[in-house]
Amino acid sequence: MGLMERIRSGEVLVADGATGTLLQQRGMPPGSCPELLNLFQEDLVASVPRDYADAGSDMVYTNSFGGNRIRLRRCGAGDKVREINIKAARIAREAVGEGILVIGSIGPTGEMLEPFGDLEEGEAFEVFLEQAGALLEGGVDAIVLETFSDLKELLIALKAVRGFKVPVICSMSFDTGGRTMMGVSPEDAAAALFKEGVDVIGANCGRGLEDMEDSIRRMGAIAPGTPLIAKPNAGLPKLVGGKAVYEATPEDMARYAVRYVELGARIVGGCCGSTPDHIRAIAKAVKGR
Repeated sequence: MGLMERIRSGEVLVADGATGTLLQQRGMPPGSCPELLNLFQEDLVASVPRDYADAGSDMVYTNSFGGNRIRLRRCGAGDKVREINIKAARIAREAVGEGILVIGSIGPTGEMLEPFGDLEEGEAFEVFLEQAGALLEGGVDAIVLETFSDLKELLIALKAVRGFKVPVICSMSFDTGGRTMMGVSPEDAAAALFKEGVDVIGANCGRGLEDMEDSIRRMGAIAPGTPLIAKPNAGLPKLVGGKAVYEATPEDMARYAVRYVELGARIVGGCCGSTPDHIRAIAKAVKGR
């Protein structure tokens, strides 16, 4: 079954955990462009979705969060959008097989839209259209627009992806004060996305497990009946020996995952700092609910 068929059946789906921080743990130098690994270190990239699937993930994200033309230019790979995203999708699919859903990850452009920045709406649309097309050519089952702070940019991305007639997950990152970096509240986001009829809405990244609970509660109140997704960081990071160490244990994340499900989340997983151990604990806690 596809993503929405499984959700409608009443199943709670376990997503994967972090990609970037896990790749760093496995040898990717800090400051590197994770998406370039799709071309040069396929085995390293494949180890991430494979290990999440083994831990109990029903769905895994592609290593393509920053795989848009604008972000890739900074890595000297702006002309490799199609190649990188197709490879990202195929690596994930080959790593997990046909029983696990592969979700094409698309993040923000990394630039500010006019009038706050120089990015024009038309260019942003083309950027998202290009990346989504490549991911779908690579064989993803759905698209996730994740870690957005600007609701306007998210809606542009949604418009671009919608033309492909695939399930779309929209996920924003709420930070200090319960709002995104651009001042968007969970209520603002939920109202706009509910109006658009988005398949799944919710939050990822952010400040921690308690803040995620608050965001999901507030979004669910505005968009009743819409499936929610909750993918929090593994708590707040602390610098230990010059490295970021995330404080939430697998048991912590599992306990909160149950709360998210009780608030209407139909997809739960982890973001920065989470590992296959966190996902294994989450899967044990929520499977069958």
